[in-house]
Amino acid sequence: MKIDTWWGLIERARATVGDRADDRNPKDDPLPQALVEVLTTLTPADLAEFAVEHIVVRDSAYRYPLWNAAYLIEGGCGDDGFSDFRDGLILLGRDTFTRAVADPDTLAELPVVACMARDESGWIGYESLSYLIRDSYRRTSGETDSLDVAIERAIHDMARPRQPLGDNWDAEDDRETQRRLPRLAALFLD
Repeated sequence: MKIDTWWGLIERARATVGDRADDRNPKDDPLPQALVEVLTTLTPADLAEFAVEHIVVRDSAYRYPLWNAAYLIEGGCGDDGFSDFRDGLILLGRDTFTRAVADPDTLAELPVVACMARDESGWIGYESLSYLIRDSYRRTSGETDSLDVAIERAIHDMARPRQPLGDNWDAEDDRETQRRLPRLAALFLD
């Protein structure tokens, strides 16, 4: 699946829910179900391609600077939390995702991040986009075993990062965080 098509599906779901697309915190968050509805219009083969592209996109955000930004925003962030953070970042759309991967400090511009900094409602992470893909696949094909086989076959020879890319620093070192993520630090550390 071409990347523009992949992101186009995410954007279709986001457009469906309008201004409620950027916060994963509400119990009645409409975006996950909207994405399932969009994905169930695909064939099982296209859904398998969507699933593989999801892995590629999520892997592209497997970067220390972004992880340290997530740590700051969430008040801590382990392996599973960072996976959820990256899936939630995907749900924020292509532009936000691309900017955040290139410069995690741009996350300071997001209203949901400002709310989180004030200890108000708000959340970025989503557990887990792959569940939505599996649910969509089950709805279209009646099973998920063939999805698992297709994904394993596709990623078997794929070069995937074993550890995050980019410069790392101690996320609890406030000075270093202020130097590397000044706008986020101003929200969360000052």
